[in-house]
Amino acid sequence: MSRLIIIRGNSGSGKSTVALKLRHELGYGTMLIPQDVVRRDILRVADNLNNPAIQLIEDIALYGKSIYYDVIIEGILGKEKYGVMLQRLSLHFDNTFAFYFDITFEETLKRHQLKNNKNPEYGEKEMREWWRENDTLGIANENIIPASLTEHETVEFILKVLNT
Repeated sequence: MSRLIIIRGNSGSGKSTVALKLRHELGYGTMLIPQDVVRRDILRVADNLNNPAIQLIEDIALYGKSIYYDVIIEGILGKEKYGVMLQRLSLHFDNTFAFYFDITFEETLKRHQLKNNKNPEYGEKEMREWWRENDTLGIANENIIPASLTEHETVEFILKVLNT
């Protein structure tokens, strides 16, 4: 029985780090689909409405389900662009869990500055343009990750939710 785990939030909130640690904790049989890798590295397309990365993310996730993997999708995954796909995809899985990083703009900017692998192509100006306040999906089993949780606490929280 495959699970769909959606990890979303604004740029710089810590999603990628948590998703990598979560995949490690869940072990083999867990697929991680980073939005940035699919959109920027594989397809090299802008994050516009109806960009082809949306369909490719869905296709990869369905492949993961077909081989009985748990599937983690991680990224900004803005509701306006990715919401319909994520809701549709959730219908294919027996269990779907969504986690939204609810972190202030100031905190995401601070976290971005602390990243070892921060992308030099963007900074505060671009992050402000991408910023979406409270961009939750509104689906069942959607959990809010507050800024007060550390990376370790966030992974532990997600694992607790997955095992309940």
